[in-house]
Amino acid sequence: MLLYIIAYLGGALTIISPCILPVLPFVFARADRPFLTNGLPMLVGMALMFMAIATLAALGGGWAVEANQYGRAVALVLLALFGLTLLLPTFADRLMRPLVGFGARLSQRADAQGSGLGASLLLGIATGLLWAPCAGPILGLVLTGAALQGASVGTSLLLLAYALGAATSLGMALLIGGRLFKAMKRSLGLGEWVRRAIGAAVLVAVAVIALGVDTGFLSRASLAGTNGVEQGLLDRFQMADKTERSDLADEGAMPPLDGAVTWLNSPPLSAEALKGKVVLVDFWTYSCINCLRSLPYVKAWADKYRADGLVVIGVHAPEFAFEKDVANVRKAVRDLGIDYPVAVDNNYAIWRAFDNHYWPAHYFIDAKGRIRHHHFGEGDYAGSERIIQQLLAEAHPGKSFGGMVTDAGKGVEAVASDDVASPETYIGYARAERSVSQPETVRGQPTVYDAHPAGLNEWGLAGAWTVGAEHATLDRAGGRILYRFHARDLHLVLGPGADGRPIRFRVTIDSKAPGEDHGTDIDAAGNGMVDGQRLYQLVRLKSTAADHLFAIEFLDPGVEAYSFTFG
Repeated sequence: MLLYIIAYLGGALTIISPCILPVLPFVFARADRPFLTNGLPMLVGMALMFMAIATLAALGGGWAVEANQYGRAVALVLLALFGLTLLLPTFADRLMRPLVGFGARLSQRADAQGSGLGASLLLGIATGLLWAPCAGPILGLVLTGAALQGASVGTSLLLLAYALGAATSLGMALLIGGRLFKAMKRSLGLGEWVRRAIGAAVLVAVAVIALGVDTGFLSRASLAGTNGVEQGLLDRFQMADKTERSDLADEGAMPPLDGAVTWLNSPPLSAEALKGKVVLVDFWTYSCINCLRSLPYVKAWADKYRADGLVVIGVHAPEFAFEKDVANVRKAVRDLGIDYPVAVDNNYAIWRAFDNHYWPAHYFIDAKGRIRHHHFGEGDYAGSERIIQQLLAEAHPGKSFGGMVTDAGKGVEAVASDDVASPETYIGYARAERSVSQPETVRGQPTVYDAHPAGLNEWGLAGAWTVGAEHATLDRAGGRILYRFHARDLHLVLGPGADGRPIRFRVTIDSKAPGEDHGTDIDAAGNGMVDGQRLYQLVRLKSTAADHLFAIEFLDPGVEAYSFTFG
């Protein structure tokens, strides 16, 4: 229930985001008509269509995204016709009969008292096909959960809750706007001019959406406007959740550990066989920077409390396709020095059994097999260790424990800086935001790009690239990726491509060799090698964090670039 409330509130917050601007003319075109038979059906149609399209996109993959383009084209035509009937109803009816006549008849039907229900619902469905809200933290959480949890009524209801939140705030704006519109008609006699102005605004909105401005410039403009509010909302709910569970109340039985494609460092384990042991289940994936930064503590707890009856289980749930390769996971486990059992959960069976939504996520199970606490994300390591000690003390009365783990990790596993103003950024078109590549991203086709990031958190590709849903592949040597960031650390998830050959690269910071600001995967001159599919630390500033222009140039073709993270 909590997640539905957060999704609803996230949708309601879209009213303060510039990304809502393109759909406002369609909504306010109904401002002078009865709300129950015109505005409300339109908002309901918009919410239902957004839920359907977003569910298909999250669950069905690229084919659903491509199929939706045809629906968007039809919706653009329909709404353009609607705009013309508002702006020039007589001229449009003569010039483009019968198509514009059809649009005019829709508008005329909507004018009649009580007869606008069907037309309004149709226009709402068309608007839902076009609406592309900015993917802030809350919508990102909903969409990621939808993709990972698989097809279910719950995933669709989460998306519907988000859309209904937006519809609620738009409905309130529409009710206020309707009163103002009617007052203007009565007192000033400007109804026809306002109608034409709305028609012009509808046509401008159609052009904005057709040109992609709603998912380009407006998304970038929305980043600072709503992301902080949304993140604060998430933090507030998570803080409340932490307080509720501070007494270690029973959260239910430990779910089964069935469904892993294989186990590393151990034969398969079961919840039943683990009774009598205190268990820490850590959901992670090896290219996740947040997981890597919490890993030193998890490894230290496993070592420190193993003799006291603690069993740590890592559940590796992949984010990218290459993380489903068991050989890659086995190598990562070895390289990271993980010696406790790891379940390779490629099909998200254990993830779903725990109803998990996060990387990393820690679940604390007592010796009776009951979940007593959970913690999502990084941080509060002392609090988590106290939970382990308390559960071990319950299992072994009279046992005491001294000292706390203080290992903060080194290199890429070091605790993040407090001064991070750059968000995780995906390069594949399915989740990319704030790209300033020119031309705009061409999906799945070799294209030569150029980019000149000017504002904070703008990034782009330069050179010959093919951009897929999950990553971009370099077609010719000499391609670059640029990012204007603000953080101490910059990481980039990279892979060498299908043939596996190592790929040379060179990094610059503000057009200079990084020197002492180089990360663990490059030298002071900025030289490095992509030799596997993993996260690479490329920048570790020695001074305080500040705005810098990062650039990486690949001296060989074939590299696959997935995502940036910062610390």
